[in-house]
Amino acid sequence: MTWVAAVARLRARREPGVLVTVATVRGHAPRDAGAKLVVGPSETWGSIGGGNVEAVAIDRAREMIAVSTPEPALIDFALNDKVTNRHGVQCCGGTVSVLLEPLPVVRAVAIFGVGHVGLELARILARQDLDLHLIDSRSATLTEARLDVLADAVAQVHVHHTPLLPEEVLEELPRGTHILIMTHDHAEDAALCDAALRTTHLGSVGLIGSAAKWVRFRNRLATEGGHDEATIDRIKSPIGLADITGKEPATIAVGVAADLLRTFATEGE
Repeated sequence: MTWVAAVARLRARREPGVLVTVATVRGHAPRDAGAKLVVGPSETWGSIGGGNVEAVAIDRAREMIAVSTPEPALIDFALNDKVTNRHGVQCCGGTVSVLLEPLPVVRAVAIFGVGHVGLELARILARQDLDLHLIDSRSATLTEARLDVLADAVAQVHVHHTPLLPEEVLEELPRGTHILIMTHDHAEDAALCDAALRTTHLGSVGLIGSAAKWVRFRNRLATEGGHDEATIDRIKSPIGLADITGKEPATIAVGVAADLLRTFATEGE
């Protein structure tokens, strides 16, 4: 398997990893500059030459995988019989620098409701490196022609047509997925809010609409849904930046996207 395919496999599995590259070589070394190794939580693909260099790189990579926000690292190796390393001696005679680059699990976002605002929001978020899930009960909103504006997306776009119960998709979403609820139907919005509060593996939950809409929803979630105040507070509504006041779909989408990106920036603080 090529290193590109290995990186793609880790992403598809939503597993963290590290890309290890022989950055520079002086003198003799097992592999030339540019050789690559991909390290996952339990597997490796490729090789940077075996021996001590590769074993130390794998150890360091696994340490990086265990850290929540790892930084790239550059490791220098002297390959001679006077240097004893963690995994023995390599006597090729040269020196090698190895670059380790973290491959974090990308964020995931789910947009429930791909109407005018939802599509504009998808166009913005599709420029981010994330897994983007688009869910709608209306097949007409998810046609290939309508979603063709996302053809050059950086994000991995996943489309879900759910004609009966869109909330069933919540259980299928990756851990930590950020939820944005903006369907065409307030009853559907309400069902999604209730289901989201009962789904414990999700990230943030946002609901589009006015402050008056949220007052009604809060009351229903408490009285009919049986949720306590702390649980209901998991939902943010209204969403977007308050000082972006335009009502055009593209303008609303900019504010919602900016609000979500700010949430990303504060995660883990």
